[in-house]
Amino acid sequence: MNKYKYFLLELFFPSFCLGCQKEGTYLCEDCKATLDISEFNYCLYNKNLTGLYFALPYKERHLTRKLIHQFKYQPYIKDLAKTLALLLAEHFFLSGNNKEDVWHNSVLIPVPLDKNKLKSRGYNQAEELSKELSKILKVPVISDNLIKIKSTKSQMELSKEERERNLQGAFAISPSSLRATAKQSFNLKDKKLFLVDDVYTTGSTMEECAKVLKQAGAKQVWGIAIAREE
Repeated sequence: MNKYKYFLLELFFPSFCLGCQKEGTYLCEDCKATLDISEFNYCLYNKNLTGLYFALPYKERHLTRKLIHQFKYQPYIKDLAKTLALLLAEHFFLSGNNKEDVWHNSVLIPVPLDKNKLKSRGYNQAEELSKELSKILKVPVISDNLIKIKSTKSQMELSKEERERNLQGAFAISPSSLRATAKQSFNLKDKKLFLVDDVYTTGSTMEECAKVLKQAGAKQVWGIAIAREE
C-alpha cells in the first residue's frame, strides 16, 4: 500500500532535486556528493548537553541551507525528513556511531514547537526527523515527554545572551509524562536521551531542553542535528 501511495504521489507530484532539479528525488547522488558529511562527533562544554552528532556544516553549502529551509518554511516539504535522516545515518556510519552499543537503551526526543508554530506549519520538523531516524536506528521516539509551554521570539535575530534569556522557562516535562514516570512505565533515569533538532547554532535551545530533562532525572543527554552553524 505504501509503495502504491508513493507511486501515485510521484506520478502527480514528482519530487525534484533541490540542487540540480533532476526529477525523482529531493537530493540526487551527484548533488549529495558535493556535501561534506562530517566524520566526527562534536564535543561540547555546555553544562547539560553531553555531546552533539551533526551531519553537515550549516554555512558551508548553499544546498545545505536550502534543504533545511524547505523542510521548515513555505512551501513546506515534509517528506524531506527521509532525505535528511539518511544524511545523518551516513554521518553515524562515517563516524563509527552506527554500532548497536551506541544506541542501546536510548530514546529520541524531538525538540518541541509551541502550539502556534505547530498549527501554522502543520508538523514539527524535529519530530518528523525523529520518526525517520527511529526507522533507521531502531530507537523509539518519545514526542510527548518534553513540551514547550510558552511562545518565544525567533532565535535567528537574537544574540547568544538574548537567545538564552528568550528560552528560559520555555520547556517543561509534560504532566502526563510525570504521571507515567510515577507508575514506572517510563523512567528518564534508565535511558540515554538524544534530543533531535534541525540546526544547532549557539546551542541555547538544546541546552535549555537538556537542563529540563536532567532536572527530571536524566543522566545523559546528547544532541542530534542535521547541521551545525560554526
